[in-house]
Amino acid sequence: MKITLEQVKNDKAVRSYIQKADESLIALGYTEHSFAHVGKVADTASHILKTLGYSEREAELAAIAGYLHDIGNVINRIDHAQSGAVMAFRILDRMEADPEDVATVITAIGNHDESTAFPVNAVAAALILADKTDVRRSRVRNQDLSNFDIHDRVNYSVTDAKIQVSKEEICLDLQIETKLCTVMDYFEIFLNRMLLCKRSAEKLGTKFALIINGQKMI
Repeated sequence: MKITLEQVKNDKAVRSYIQKADESLIALGYTEHSFAHVGKVADTASHILKTLGYSEREAELAAIAGYLHDIGNVINRIDHAQSGAVMAFRILDRMEADPEDVATVITAIGNHDESTAFPVNAVAAALILADKTDVRRSRVRNQDLSNFDIHDRVNYSVTDAKIQVSKEEICLDLQIETKLCTVMDYFEIFLNRMLLCKRSAEKLGTKFALIINGQKMI
């Protein structure tokens, strides 16, 4: 059975896991990982593969992986990619999804977190790119600037973020307020993520670029 993104979105268990996982991350002081984040990641992952000429089915699987990628946080932030992959298997198997589709989705989810991430296939590469480029002010929950940690400062400093996709290049174009966060602060937190994006773009046969305040950094 060819499971669709809409079926996954409308599944009661999926919605509960996303909500409860985000509640755990709120308690731990993390940035937003709720429906806004997973929805954006799903849309971006699908857009990347469609733009690069991959099939509609591969793009839909990337969207499904994007929507489910953070459900493992309901168990623990540590190893959440692997926990999430196992949970996604149970969900998709219950929905009688095609085994090959299930394998593609859980492989992508299991390989998306920085500590163990690798773009093992096109769907995994698209998921990594979509997840690691979701940098925006609205993800910061802490409203007290005096208590910001570096993660809060980096995300809150972003006043505009665009991801531009072409067959020649995938580019993350950011505008940041340097009074809140220096470019060096950004790289301290996101260097490993940007290197993952570079490898993921290469897996898709293109290049990755990072522009901050009009300056090309990568």
